[in-house]
Amino acid sequence: MSFEDEDASILREEIAALKKTRNAVILAHLYQRPSVQRIADFTGDSLELSRQAASTHAEVVVFCGVRFMAETAAILNSEKVVLLPEPAAGCDLADCATAEQVGRRLVELPEDTAVVSYVNSSAEVKALSYACCTSSNAVEVVQSVPYEHVLFVPDRNMASFVAERTGKDVIRWDGRCYVHDPNISLDAVRDLKRLHPHAAVMAHPECSPAVRRLADFVGGTSQMLAYAARADRRQFIVATEEGLLHPLREQNPHKEFYSPGSVCSSMRLTTLCSVRRALDRMTNVVSVPPEMRQRAADALNRMLAA
Repeated sequence: MSFEDEDASILREEIAALKKTRNAVILAHLYQRPSVQRIADFTGDSLELSRQAASTHAEVVVFCGVRFMAETAAILNSEKVVLLPEPAAGCDLADCATAEQVGRRLVELPEDTAVVSYVNSSAEVKALSYACCTSSNAVEVVQSVPYEHVLFVPDRNMASFVAERTGKDVIRWDGRCYVHDPNISLDAVRDLKRLHPHAAVMAHPECSPAVRRLADFVGGTSQMLAYAARADRRQFIVATEEGLLHPLREQNPHKEFYSPGSVCSSMRLTTLCSVRRALDRMTNVVSVPPEMRQRAADALNRMLAA
């Protein structure tokens, strides 16, 4: 055993002990480092982790992800302590739309317009929304909205995907996730396809329309996991953040997965050390003001019900 392996083993033992002392649960997004995913009680996409956050009986929720995810957990668990191990773990996509900007745009639109915010948004934007959604249920959420027009924020590619699938009047916000666009380009996917001509292409809805058109399957991270498990294909090109390769390979050891190599720098900030530090010191608590929390909770509950 190397010193590095020994250090990791010690950290895992310390985290397990602290988790028991604090009555804590650890949630980790599928884009987290493999070492962080391995110590989590639950791993999943934003929708799965939102449901786990809403149903947990733990007193402390350690959210290994980025700020908007921890805020979502805090909104759904006002009586619990929510910790974000790395306070600098933000989201460039969420930063593309502020509540002030959304409010200004909304007054310019027809009266029969509802805001649907992708979960990759701030608590303030969620509080302005009729409903929230994730990549796994965006189509179902937008279909359920009883308004003629939908202002979809902040991801333009997800908005175009939803418009294609629902036929509704979806007004697109001009934001995008750099991990999926432009980092995962049409040329990058085509290059991988030339190297692996028999591989099925799985693409996240945050990818550009051109990449999505090339894909054999389009869906959120948990949907990609399910597709890879059931598909007859042996090889897959994974057009999303590289962290998804870990659970894909763990769950499908007889299959091969190839990535364009796009990484979310914020997702990779969380380490075993930062998880241990947060639990030990009970630092980096994420909270949402009560008035904002209630309005955002209404939007999130519509997401969870879809």
